[in-house]
Amino acid sequence: MSTLLLLITLTFLINLQTSISTDTLKPNQSFLDGFTLISSNQRFEFGFFSPGNVSQDRYLGIWYHNLPLTVVWIANRNHPIRDSFGKVSLDEYGVLTLYNRSLGTVWSTDNKRVASRFTPVLQLLDSGNLLIRDDGRNKTIFWESFDYPTDTLLPDSKLGRKLDVGLQRLIRSWKSGEDPSDGEYWFSLDPPEAPQLVLRSGSRKLFRWGPYDGNSFSGSNSLTANPLLQYMFVYNSQEFYFKYEILDDSVLSRFVISSTGLIQYFTWRVDSSKEWNLLVTFNSDPCDNYANCGHYGICYSLSSCKCLSGFMPNSPRDWGLFSYSGGCRRKHDLNCGHGDGFVKYNALKFPDNPIVWGNYTNHICEAKCLQNCSCMAYANVDVYGNNGSRCVVWIGDLVDMKNFPDGGEEIYIRMAHAELQSISGARRKHATVKIASIVIVISILLLCGGAIWYLGWVIRHRRNDQIGRGIKAQQSGSFRYIEDNQDSGFQLPLYDLETIFLACNNFSERNKIGQGGFGSVYKGELSNGQEIAVKRLVEKSIQGVEELKNEIILIAKLQHRNCYIFGSGNDNLVKLLGCCIEGEETMLVYEYLPNKSLNNFIYDKPTRKQLTWRKRCHIIKGIARGLLYLHQDSRLRIIHRDLKTSNILLDSEMNPKISDFGIARIFGTNQMQEMTKRIIGTYGYMSPEYAMNGQYSVKSDVYSFGVIVLEILTGDKNWAFHHPDHDLNLLGHAWMLWNRRQPLEILDPVIVQDPSYENQVIRCIQVALLCVQQYPEDRPKMSTVYAMLSYDNIELPEPKEPGFCRESYTKKFDTSASDSSTVNDVTMTTLGGR
Repeated sequence: MSTLLLLITLTFLINLQTSISTDTLKPNQSFLDGFTLISSNQRFEFGFFSPGNVSQDRYLGIWYHNLPLTVVWIANRNHPIRDSFGKVSLDEYGVLTLYNRSLGTVWSTDNKRVASRFTPVLQLLDSGNLLIRDDGRNKTIFWESFDYPTDTLLPDSKLGRKLDVGLQRLIRSWKSGEDPSDGEYWFSLDPPEAPQLVLRSGSRKLFRWGPYDGNSFSGSNSLTANPLLQYMFVYNSQEFYFKYEILDDSVLSRFVISSTGLIQYFTWRVDSSKEWNLLVTFNSDPCDNYANCGHYGICYSLSSCKCLSGFMPNSPRDWGLFSYSGGCRRKHDLNCGHGDGFVKYNALKFPDNPIVWGNYTNHICEAKCLQNCSCMAYANVDVYGNNGSRCVVWIGDLVDMKNFPDGGEEIYIRMAHAELQSISGARRKHATVKIASIVIVISILLLCGGAIWYLGWVIRHRRNDQIGRGIKAQQSGSFRYIEDNQDSGFQLPLYDLETIFLACNNFSERNKIGQGGFGSVYKGELSNGQEIAVKRLVEKSIQGVEELKNEIILIAKLQHRNCYIFGSGNDNLVKLLGCCIEGEETMLVYEYLPNKSLNNFIYDKPTRKQLTWRKRCHIIKGIARGLLYLHQDSRLRIIHRDLKTSNILLDSEMNPKISDFGIARIFGTNQMQEMTKRIIGTYGYMSPEYAMNGQYSVKSDVYSFGVIVLEILTGDKNWAFHHPDHDLNLLGHAWMLWNRRQPLEILDPVIVQDPSYENQVIRCIQVALLCVQQYPEDRPKMSTVYAMLSYDNIELPEPKEPGFCRESYTKKFDTSASDSSTVNDVTMTTLGGR
């Protein structure tokens, strides 16, 4: 009898398993513990699980499919089932219910019963969202798990409130690593009047970002630092929420509030990661601790506190012992209605407890705040993110402020009349000192200017004399030389403006050969017949004076004779002939390269027919030789950081020369890598570690080189690549063909196939794939790359999967729409040669 019962049960389970589809459950269907729904993209799974290795309690939830158990949502987090006899069922009214062994209700969805005209269905989406929707045409959603997150915020899930139904979406920590019941920490977006992102323990605030300022939440610099994440804040009459999207579909990502109260962001690269990568813990800075410096205190790096100007510590003794929570008090008491005013402060995180008073101008906002004796500060802020600034005020003492040198806020803080007089007196004194300093400086400059003019007059009348130390004039135009400080160890010719204007035909449009964020590039000809290329900086250049200064110093150091070691590598760098800095004009003068940039050839079918295999191979080796010189052979270890085809120029013999060193960096002899919060570069060429984490090294340039090699071989752009059979970019396409043992199919069809060089092509493809591997430690150094390209007897290792290869970014960023566009400091450039 027991055997018969077992057979009946097994038959029922088999029929049950086959009666439901992979990712859906239909009305009056159910499944037991042991069965799961799996999203169509095979990334998420819905069913029963037990957390950890100790607990036998069963929970209904969602986790990542085929990964070590990583739970993202739980239905019954506070009401576990004590055995493995749970059952989940969807009834005909669209209510999902979880039953225990005795068929008692453990949990159910709180949606209203669905009208009979609808056919409800439960579906696990590719996003990890579990929803109950109408199976008809309109797809009306009746309930979704994204409205009830647990401890995890997935891409496209929302943190905030549905105002029309009174629903608050927040995430709450697990009680412990093996107990998913409600923990003490919760992270939310509130209040509705001026939403802020707040971490709490019970009712106590621990950490806060906000309010919103039109671009980001005040103080949330670490949140917006990653260029592959896109954030969104929406505020309307029905709801307000914060959410994020990831711009690389090959990366899984999640925001989590840990059981210890940490807000953390994890990523997992599909098919290459072996564990979750913790990219950032947002509240790890001691300055993020709520009210760390008390009232009117500002927290600086390393948790040091300072009082606002016009304030002093409440307890100097405590502050001397590095105990800042007592905060600060005013040096002069306020006297409302008797001369109080406001002082502007910059680079701050807004204080807590903002109040929105209305859509007033800055002047009216100030007047209204001044009339209210309790109003301590005001600011004009786009607090709802709809391009409409509001008058935001702070009533009572100001608390939880932090210094942000880059990206801080502007706020006006109330001061007593006596303090305003003190500040005014200090400013007058400062102005007097400043004027005196200016007069002295101008006098010195006039004297120096006279001396320089006289020296220039002497130089112009002694053109045949040897000028400078170690550098001779090569042109007959009138220019002079300036010498950098002794530590720089180089001299650079300084052309006068008249010479450049004459050479470039007064910068006529006919002489213009390129344009970028820095300005324009013009072809010129000196009076002795030498052709030059002049990069003319615009007044409001995106590249800016700092990058131009960096380029001048770096190239000049490279060209200095003391930097030459092994010789020919510097022949593959563009030569800087001099500069012109006169009046409002700032220009760099380079050797003129008639074939302009590499991308003028390889992306245009008619012109790239000129690039035979031998020429392409010659260009690839030349670029490798130039990079090797930068990384190793020049005494200076230089990371280019923006290597791309438009920065590879070609001379009349098609010899490649690396150009544009505006964001390059010099490394110390023993320095292996560096970090930056400002990611600058070009999508499609940036290495994963640089784009995701701001980490760059010589291996970042190696990655860019590998991308360029594949583009030279194929005639296609990496992230503008399109194939009718898949959605991979160029790296992914090359990797797919390599694994299929069909590498030659990637070769540009305009190249005449010749069996004599097939092995060279395959070897070149393999080297490129080695250069674009996901992890920097797997990529070869440029010395190894150059040897691999030069000597066929060197055995090559098998490449691993490239980074950023899973999806084409053509859909996300239209690289043909404009010459240059910027996404979070990352510049995408499609312009031709400079």
